[in-house]
Amino acid sequence: MRILIACEESQRVCESFRKKGHEAYSCDILPTSGSNPEWHIKDDVLNHLDKNWDMIIAFPPCTDLAVSGSRWFKEKQANGSQQKSIDFFMMFANHSCPKIVIENPIGIMSSHFRKPDQIIHPWMFGDSVSKKTCLWLKGVPKLIQTHTTDNSIKVAYSDKKMDSWMYNIRKNWYKMDKREISKTFQGIADAMADQWG
Repeated sequence: MRILIACEESQRVCESFRKKGHEAYSCDILPTSGSNPEWHIKDDVLNHLDKNWDMIIAFPPCTDLAVSGSRWFKEKQANGSQQKSIDFFMMFANHSCPKIVIENPIGIMSSHFRKPDQIIHPWMFGDSVSKKTCLWLKGVPKLIQTHTTDNSIKVAYSDKKMDSWMYNIRKNWYKMDKREISKTFQGIADAMADQWG
């Protein structure tokens, strides 16, 4: 298949599909941090959507959509950035490609569009992390979980236990490369390629 991995600079999903023999390309306005720049389209994805793809897997930016940023929603609504992000998300949702996957964290698209078809965590696919990840699916089945227990690593945080991955993000937020936080976990990328490819 010819597959466009939209808004992916890491190439995690792209490379997983390439290993299965598919002609996959990542596309992002940023240069790739992956190891195969020849498979990366550094450009606005809008310029490449209508190139007869068999599948589009999209990771639209969640900055204006995720509930984790809800304290800034009024400002984002007032300046139009949230509506712009909704429109960008919906461009993928309304595309005519026969197989479409849209990934985003828990956010407003459940009410602005529809509830996701599936919510997954990295621990379900072998990475020791809890991180709710929503998938909206068209033409592909739900991902089948490859690991059966919640093996995420927890640490003490205030009077609760928090996932160690999230704890490290909160502790080091201002020092972290935000691109690293948004990368697809390898287990999920491999499951996508194994099950949809």
